[in-house]
Amino acid sequence: MQFPLIESRHRSLLSLLALAAALAIAGAASIAFVHPLVPFAAIVGVIAAAVVMSNIDFGLYAVIAVAVLLPFGALPINLGFNPTFLDLALIAVIAMWFARVTTRQGEGGFVATPLGLPVFAFFVLACFSFIAGLAYAPATTQVLRQFAEVLAAISFFFVIVNVVRTRDALRQFVLALMIAGFISAAIGIILYFIPRDWTITLLSALRVFKYPTGDRVLRFIEDDPANPMRAVSTSVDPNVLGGLMILVTALTVPQLFADKPLLPRKLIVVMALTMGACMILTFSRGALLGLVLALAVISTVRYRPIIALLILGAAVFMLLPFTQEYVGHLLDAFTISDRATQMRVGEYKDALILISRYPFFGVGFGGSPDVDTYLGVSNVYLLMAEEMGLIGVSVFLITLGLFFYHAFQGWRAGISRDAFLAPILLGVAGAVLGALIGGLTDHYFFNLKFPHSAVLFWLYMGLGMVAVRLKNPEGF
Repeated sequence: MQFPLIESRHRSLLSLLALAAALAIAGAASIAFVHPLVPFAAIVGVIAAAVVMSNIDFGLYAVIAVAVLLPFGALPINLGFNPTFLDLALIAVIAMWFARVTTRQGEGGFVATPLGLPVFAFFVLACFSFIAGLAYAPATTQVLRQFAEVLAAISFFFVIVNVVRTRDALRQFVLALMIAGFISAAIGIILYFIPRDWTITLLSALRVFKYPTGDRVLRFIEDDPANPMRAVSTSVDPNVLGGLMILVTALTVPQLFADKPLLPRKLIVVMALTMGACMILTFSRGALLGLVLALAVISTVRYRPIIALLILGAAVFMLLPFTQEYVGHLLDAFTISDRATQMRVGEYKDALILISRYPFFGVGFGGSPDVDTYLGVSNVYLLMAEEMGLIGVSVFLITLGLFFYHAFQGWRAGISRDAFLAPILLGVAGAVLGALIGGLTDHYFFNLKFPHSAVLFWLYMGLGMVAVRLKNPEGF
């Protein structure tokens, strides 16, 4: 009577041995024919996926870590495309949140916030423009995937305002952003000053995750190796790294003067200086302008010493001998005398032509229908107008206006007297403002090629509304 049980156990054992043998063969083949790190990456990936799926907070930390530190990392597995780590983290988080909503788990009910309707309207308009744009240009697999990533980034706003419901949770996610931003900045500085051959070797090691390799990992002003090198960290593009530095630096600096900083003040000084130095080394003029103006607004509202620091930093920066080339690079932008600025001005003119032909809903995300125009411009608002028309841009600007209005109302309603929330709200709102200013000369916060920047932008929008809601939950 026990034979069937023994046979069942034997079958299970044989199945496990066969699975182990198959995995061993697959691992050996990947080592021999793909890359020695692939099996290790697969094991780490399975463990990471299990951890992320066990708790939605872990999923949010994973999104932050990937978006800041490995934004272009992709699995070394070709499924017609290479799924990115950001894709997997976003899918996991959104799926877990949707499951919680549908099963009515978690704390309280669904939170829309006053931005819920305009954000949803922007989401719907993006879908409408994408579908309408198929009449002008067919959607490739890559465009479909990238557009889905942008939709996931917008949806991330709703995840944040519904998951981050306590002060402790807000504290942890703000700390995660600050620490990840500090690490990214430190990597950028180290890779900038070590010998260039070492930088190429270290960044090329990310080839297993589909990062660029060889001399392409180094970036220079006007793409000319005779000009100064630009910091890239793991962000590939120095302007994208500059946009990241806007977000994390504006969030960190108010903690320097907070009554109850989230970390020891000396450590925050080191973090802020590292981020500021990395920003300068990107040579991203639009990002630097966005950060400076954001910090100026923050200092006007509350922390006056920031103004003194900005003036002192500007004076030292203008007078040091080894920064004169950088100063000249900045002045070239205002006089439109360098090639990069002239190309941007040309892009703006071309973008206005395309927008004038398709003013209402744009041409979608696939490409321009006219042979004498093209889709793409170094200005987030013009790019949005090209893709979604003036209606889409208007809804976006209305959403931003409501964000700052409610942040201001929350500040007046008591956040200004809250030692914990005040520096966080100022940092988040300042970061969003800096991103909007930086968007005048670049496009990474709404670009299919840089979904992680869009994720971080809508993450900050969500955190701002969380801060306001924690002080006045009845207002929501």
